[in-house]
Amino acid sequence: MPGSMRKGDPYLSYRFRIEIKDKPVGAFSEVSGLQVEIETHDYREGGVNEYIHKVAGPARYPSHLILKHGLMAADELWRWQQDVVRGAFERHLTSVILMNSAGEPIWQWNFEGAYPVRWVGPELRAGTAEVAVETLELVHRELTKQG
Repeated sequence: MPGSMRKGDPYLSYRFRIEIKDKPVGAFSEVSGLQVEIETHDYREGGVNEYIHKVAGPARYPSHLILKHGLMAADELWRWQQDVVRGAFERHLTSVILMNSAGEPIWQWNFEGAYPVRWVGPELRAGTAEVAVETLELVHRELTKQG
């Protein structure tokens, strides 16, 4: 079915947008770090020698949310990073929104209490026609999903 998706087809990962404080912040070429793990603890029950219980502990987010995009004239993300450097910053709701082929939102991951902890500038090389890409890494305290 060209141009449309059949029921049950997987969603394509190249159509997404990023929002910070519920407003779009630019075009990104790559997002990674959509990850949550549940810590487990061993519990030995007295008189039971066949197995050890695994008890669920707190959720943890082992990977930073990593945003990569072509360097643009807008510098909102750079200013946010610089606010963190100066110690005067706010945590913000950051959302990654996956869209279908018609551009409609289908899944949304929300990162509560996010703030930047790493910025990587572009590699500048004469003689190449590569896009200048910057990377921003965010930490957060909670990951939720809508859709």
